[in-house]
Amino acid sequence: MKNTYLTSHFPLIAILLFGLSFAIYLERLAIQYLQEIGLYSGMIEFLSARGIDLILLFVLWLFFFMLFAAMKLIAVTVNELSLLFFSRDQDGSELKNVRKGSWIFLIGGIASVPATFEIFALLGVFVLTCFIYFIYFIYRVSDSLSAFALIGLIFFHLFFWFAFLAVIFYAIVKLYNSIIAGLPV
Repeated sequence: MKNTYLTSHFPLIAILLFGLSFAIYLERLAIQYLQEIGLYSGMIEFLSARGIDLILLFVLWLFFFMLFAAMKLIAVTVNELSLLFFSRDQDGSELKNVRKGSWIFLIGGIASVPATFEIFALLGVFVLTCFIYFIYFIYRVSDSLSAFALIGLIFFHLFFWFAFLAVIFYAIVKLYNSIIAGLPV
């Protein structure tokens, strides 16, 4: 079957799998923390232990689903914007070639499920998947790029993601510092 839309659901499945993997890891961490501070025993009075686990897992999975869906939206926009700036492709055939890269994220999502027991393995699978997809993206669009356009496209992506992560890190540090400064000591 050679339908171009055959793999169109792979990004959704990858987002679901990555979200579930991170949610499982964080749920185990949250349950352990709730037990250490003594809240878990009080919560069991209202819900069963399995009910608390499932609700916490669902809420965390929903959070990570939204996070990865937003990241995918941003990544697709950055990819297409970089092609607008640097590619000579006028009819969008490069986008059709790049769409096959959804297999990479599907395989990464599947690989993330057994990695839920170790955060570094889980983060490693995610980062490695993103890196492999970036290399695949560069390889597939390089036919319609000159050497300078290829360098510009690579630096455009690197600059955007570095700036994006730096702004997020800065906002988190500012929020943390304001919370610490507001605590009565």
